[in-house]
Amino acid sequence: MRAFRLETIGQPAQLREIAPTPPGPNQVQLRIRACGLNFADLLMIAGTYQERPTLPATLGMELAGVIEALGADVKGLAIGDRVAVFAGQGGLAETGCFAADACSLIPDGMGFDEAAAFQIAYGTSHLALDHRARLQAGETLLVMGAAGGVGLTAVEIGKRMGARVIATARGPDKLKITKAAGADHVIDSEAPDLRGTLKALGGVDVVYDAVGGPAFMEALRATKPEGRLIPIGFAGGEVPQIPANLLLVKNLSVIGLYWGGYLKFAPQTLATSMQTLFGWYQAGGLRPHISHRFPLAQAQEALDCLRARKSTGKIIVTMQDD
Repeated sequence: MRAFRLETIGQPAQLREIAPTPPGPNQVQLRIRACGLNFADLLMIAGTYQERPTLPATLGMELAGVIEALGADVKGLAIGDRVAVFAGQGGLAETGCFAADACSLIPDGMGFDEAAAFQIAYGTSHLALDHRARLQAGETLLVMGAAGGVGLTAVEIGKRMGARVIATARGPDKLKITKAAGADHVIDSEAPDLRGTLKALGGVDVVYDAVGGPAFMEALRATKPEGRLIPIGFAGGEVPQIPANLLLVKNLSVIGLYWGGYLKFAPQTLATSMQTLFGWYQAGGLRPHISHRFPLAQAQEALDCLRARKSTGKIIVTMQDD
């Protein structure tokens, strides 16, 4: 089978032919149909992600496919089931073996590409806004990097939770997409005086930031007393250094979130969140935005597209070359 393998940290991954393996007792073997890319894939290649894989490793954190074989101890799943999996790695391959308890049945009507685009982006935003920040109806939510994979889902979920949503993104095309996702106000991320613009809009209660850098500090200074700030990622390349005195004076909270970490200490929290999100999808409330699709043979081009920030929403790699 073909797999996109990382063999040396800091060097490009390569498409390789490797032998498939049978599932372990608590695993399922999948015929993988689609894999969603994430900024964390780039960090993993660079060796700067919080979890470093044992090399060689197949990249691809979230995927969707069809069960081809079951481990001896697997219950509740069957051969032929369509499932989505958050695995951390292994998705950029034609087949793979994954923990059965990491599998979620794909709702009727959801395609494999949507399922592969769904888990991390929607899961991160829902857990951040609902479980961690306790976003309330009527509050103002600022989403920075709102046209990206997690950003668009934060706009959608924030609106569904009854918030007024302000979105920042780069350029009119990306701003148009955030507006279509439900943003009430849009701001070009390259416009001057973000702080002043936010204050003119009445300030913000919750900041959801996937970019980092100087804009985080401007947003912090425009946050209302008892506001909450959630650093989701640092796609801009700079980790903000947060002055504790500002947190004290305005009674602010900075709330960390590593969505994948819940698999280790509170997996049921993730499962409950995903059930809620799949229910919203079936009710017609959520629709993943996929801007680019690449075949497995072009996995490197897909990563280059992600690195250059040319995409909006998600990039999907499919296992077919046509």
